[in-house]
Amino acid sequence: MKLNGNTVFITGGGSGIGRGLAEALHKLGNKVIIAGRRRSHLDAVIAANPGMEAIELDITDPASIDRVAAKLIADHPGLNVLINNAGIMQADTVAGKIDETLLTSTMSTNVYGPIRMTSALIDHLKTRDKAVVAYLSSVLAFVPLAVTGVYSATKAAIHSYALSQRFMLRNTSVRVLEIAPPWVRTELMNSQEAEQAMPLDQFIAEAIAILGTDSDEIVVDAAKPFRGNVGVEEHGFVNGFNEQALAIFGGG
Repeated sequence: MKLNGNTVFITGGGSGIGRGLAEALHKLGNKVIIAGRRRSHLDAVIAANPGMEAIELDITDPASIDRVAAKLIADHPGLNVLINNAGIMQADTVAGKIDETLLTSTMSTNVYGPIRMTSALIDHLKTRDKAVVAYLSSVLAFVPLAVTGVYSATKAAIHSYALSQRFMLRNTSVRVLEIAPPWVRTELMNSQEAEQAMPLDQFIAEAIAILGTDSDEIVVDAAKPFRGNVGVEEHGFVNGFNEQALAIFGGG
C-alpha cells in the first residue's frame, strides 16, 4: 500500500488502534476521515489533527452504513482506502449459556458491520487506482482466547472473509489487507495499563511500516508466533496460551 496521497476512511477512529492509524496516516500526507458512534471522541481526534474529518456512524445499523457510504462518495470521490477497524470485545461464557445481547452486539459490530461497510463502498473502490480494503482482525483469529470466545470467533470469521474477498478481487484494482494485532494497550478489556500488552505507539509504528510493503497481512513481530501456530498441532499452543490467560483475566 502506498503510504501517502490517499483518501482514507477508518471506522472506529475515535480511540485505540483506529485513532492511532488515523493519526499516523494523517501525518504521512493522506486525507483521513474517521467514523464512530461517540461524537465527543471524534471531536477530540479532529481537534488534535487539523484537516482530519469525522462522521458519526453506527456500524451495527445498515441504514447508517448506507447513509455514510453515500456521503463519503459524494463528498470525497477520491476515496480509495477503507480500514474496517470498529470492534468490541467482552468476556463471555462459552462453557455455559451465552448472553444473547453480548452475542448479537459482538457479531453485529465485528462481523456484519465490516462486511456491510465494505459492501457499501466496494463498487466505488473498484473505480479507484491502488484501492485498499483493510480489516482489523486479531491474533485471536488464529489462537482463540477462551474467555472471549465469541470475540475470537468473530476475528476468525473476518480472517476467512478477507481470504475469500482477496481471491475474488484478484483481477481488480482493489487489494484486500488484514491487520492482525497482538494484545495492544487500548480500551478493549481495559488494557490501557497492561504491562504484558504491546504499547499502542509501538504497534502503530510497526504496522505502518508493514503497510508500506506488498504484504497482504500486517503481522508485527509480537504477533508472528500466533499467526504461525495454525495447523494440526495447534492445540498445545492454544491450551498453553489460555492457561496463562486465566491467570491474568480469571474465569474457567
